[in-house]
Amino acid sequence: MKTGELNFCLPCELIAQQPAAMRSDSRLLVLNRWDGRLVDRRFSQLGEFLRPGDCLVLNDTKVLQARFFARRTTGAKLQGLFLGVEQESSRPEVSTIRTCSDFEQSSKSQAGVWQVMIKGAGKVRSGETIHLKDCNGRDYCTAEILDKTGGKCRLKLSIDCDVETVLEQIGFPPLPPYIKRKADSSAAAEDKLRYQTVYARRAGAVAAPTAGLHFTTELIEQLKNKGICFAYITLHVGAGTFTPITTEIVEEHEIHPERFAIDRENAALINSAKQKAGRIVAVGTTTVRALETSAAEAKTRPCNGTTRLLITPGYKFKIVDAMVTNFHLPRSTLLALVAAFAGLENVMAAYQHAIAQRYRFYSYGDAMLII
Repeated sequence: MKTGELNFCLPCELIAQQPAAMRSDSRLLVLNRWDGRLVDRRFSQLGEFLRPGDCLVLNDTKVLQARFFARRTTGAKLQGLFLGVEQESSRPEVSTIRTCSDFEQSSKSQAGVWQVMIKGAGKVRSGETIHLKDCNGRDYCTAEILDKTGGKCRLKLSIDCDVETVLEQIGFPPLPPYIKRKADSSAAAEDKLRYQTVYARRAGAVAAPTAGLHFTTELIEQLKNKGICFAYITLHVGAGTFTPITTEIVEEHEIHPERFAIDRENAALINSAKQKAGRIVAVGTTTVRALETSAAEAKTRPCNGTTRLLITPGYKFKIVDAMVTNFHLPRSTLLALVAAFAGLENVMAAYQHAIAQRYRFYSYGDAMLII
């Protein structure tokens, strides 16, 4: 597939800068992938398009407060983004598991050596000590820059605490670059709440699984009362989710690895729903990638590890029957995945409809349901 086929023009004013006042008040564009038919609704009306026995699969990753600020000894300001912690032992690409407990514990790694991106990293030097600031702008701890490659650095912190604890003291929501905020913005507290799903429980993501942001606890209960089954997987969304495809051919793009886990209990729920002719409705492209990575002869197997699955048109889906997703950036692997599921022509027509009807795009924007 040529990457240029994933281009579209979006008016800047349609890039959502704030979430909807109420999560489920966001708009919902329903696309029938067989005939291309479009229906305009609100997300709170999602249940109209689901049947008893369908299984909604949600990504329960929790977004870390991964954006932080630091200073050099000269006083120069730095801005960083936590990417991950170096693991002492390598993890297999995909392995079978019984529960998610080991996976969850690995998300609580000691501070150790951090992998980060630093804005303006060209001025910092290997061996230099920088001062990480807390949320109030005070020095919190120091970190040595072990080495750097481009804008990425390896930091050795002076304290030995688990990552989530440190980031809660120094971090801010890692909003994507197209959402503009001041560090001291009054919206920061709201972002900490709203750039997180209501069912987030396993910390480790540095970007939100945005399709899930539209759900409320009330809507989830309504759907359960209608006979909709809920299953949960975990995929820790990485910063690479915002990386555009730079190759001319989509399949030549090197997709970023992301850690995921599906435990035995939830795999059984998904397989049972499918066996009883219920539809597997994946909430978000992250959920799609985890489910399709786990697929074994049209069944979901309990497993964990990392996935580099790049889904492009021509891919044969094994698990997913329907999808909830947000509107994605042009030239992105996420848009390629949606095109693979619904057909490029259908998706581009739906995007043009959404633009004409003034839908809101990207992370804090509106949603699509593809059935």
